Amino acid sequence: MSAISADYVVVGAGSAGCVIANRLSADPSVSVVLLEAGGRDVNPWIHIPVGYFKTLHNPNTDWCYKAEPDPGLNGRALDWPRGKTLGGSSSINGLLYVRGQPQDYDRWAQMGNPGWSWDDVLPLFKRSEGHEQGSDDLHNGEGDLSVSLIRAKSEISEAFIDAAVEMGVPRTDDYNGPEQEGAGYFHQTAKKGFRCSSARAFLKRDVKNRPNLTIITHAQAEGLIFDTTDSKKVVGIRYDRKGSSQEVRLKDGGEVILSAGAIGSPQILELSGIGNGNVLQKAGVDVRHELPGVGENLQDHLQIRLVYEVNVQTLNDAINRFIPRMGIGMQYFFARKGPMSLGASQVAIFAKSMEGLETPDIQFHFQPLSADKPGIEMHPFSGITSSVCQLRPESRGHIHIHSGNWRDYPKIVPNYLSATADQLCAIRAVKFARAMTETSALKPYIVREHVPGNNPQTDDELLEAARDISQTIYHPTSTCKMGPNTDAAAVVDPRLKVHGLTGVRVADASIMPDIMSGNTNAPAIMIGEKCSDLVMEDRRR
Repeated sequence: MSAISADYVVVGAGSAGCVIANRLSADPSVSVVLLEAGGRDVNPWIHIPVGYFKTLHNPNTDWCYKAEPDPGLNGRALDWPRGKTLGGSSSINGLLYVRGQPQDYDRWAQMGNPGWSWDDVLPLFKRSEGHEQGSDDLHNGEGDLSVSLIRAKSEISEAFIDAAVEMGVPRTDDYNGPEQEGAGYFHQTAKKGFRCSSARAFLKRDVKNRPNLTIITHAQAEGLIFDTTDSKKVVGIRYDRKGSSQEVRLKDGGEVILSAGAIGSPQILELSGIGNGNVLQKAGVDVRHELPGVGENLQDHLQIRLVYEVNVQTLNDAINRFIPRMGIGMQYFFARKGPMSLGASQVAIFAKSMEGLETPDIQFHFQPLSADKPGIEMHPFSGITSSVCQLRPESRGHIHIHSGNWRDYPKIVPNYLSATADQLCAIRAVKFARAMTETSALKPYIVREHVPGNNPQTDDELLEAARDISQTIYHPTSTCKMGPNTDAAAVVDPRLKVHGLTGVRVADASIMPDIMSGNTNAPAIMIGEKCSDLVMEDRRR
């Protein structure tokens, strides 16, 4: 067994991990090792915005997780894609740049997490961001993470925005501005028609070539290594690389930073004997440190995908026919524009599903195309997808190991639609989406509703339809919840240190006390920025 040493080991080169490795290694006196279970991001489809159709469900770039059959979805078991390559899920996601609502972060702070309010995290969002429209009070044009505007629009997309405006949603050019509520086009993590993953943004060539940064791919964590004289002190990590067990040992005062995501981080903790004792014992793992919140508090955004046939051409028509499909390719090849430059959705709508709400509680992802699910062939008609999700679900699930073998995937139990509030919001969301198709802006384009296909009408029928057709929108969070030591469910403290242990932190979407009101990639990158600040502050002390 071979071993190397470092001041810091970052486990997972995803949205947060790439940031942390970049920021920590900027100090030449600090040695950093970045471990990534997947390979290098050399697949060309990673870098083409629409390439997620090729990287999702591809075992070379996707972990290809699958959740357990869910009673809330009438027993359906959903695919749970997660990125397995440099850049992690930011290399296979829909490229949508969404920060969430300022109130989300203020709520985090009110839950006992000082330093995480909106005023605290806004500078971190700005530090990363390189927005093509330049800098102002809320944005930065000089950061590493390129953020750009949509490079292809359509008549039906404009009609969808106009429909939302008829429903009382204001038009907006920036849902990341002072008010999230609004209808407009998504901002994308892209530059000049190419994806800007966390790896592309924060592991540029000059960063990769730093002598104090070692990046090791195909390195899957087996478990943490503890001091032989102090059972609560982490001194390294053991990982498998192509069948060979290897180690990274920490130098004095060093730390392991788990950035393996909402699935990987709790899995590594549990494999190391950290978690709920009953869970660990059932999996055949000795209990080293009782921490019942590990793997609990799982949250995700569940999207209800309504599909309509329309009477104007959509991307279905172009993609399903050889010559137009070739034209799309040529347009992208020569100009980096057109449908291949698009992320997963074009139109963003943040709306309130009922009166009396302070902030939006539902989000639409509109696509001028339709398929049974991403990565599958288009429907044979001119179709659009009106996908709506609840922003702040109350349902809670869990992720736990079921064996002590690091090769075995943990069991994912989302418990979708188990909370009454979520069921009621799902009903309101479908009603809102359908009402949009009756507006003067959108109705002239609608031929028929394709999904759901049985024309549900009553609340019970609408809820049943939601259970039958909903899909994850790929936003798992909160399985290593951040909170003070008075919170029995908390796994890490506000400085991201694992409660009761030394030498280990967690920094990824798993630490969110509550899920964000929006897509999770930009907040995960912000968490990486925050973690690097905390680590260097502690080092200076």
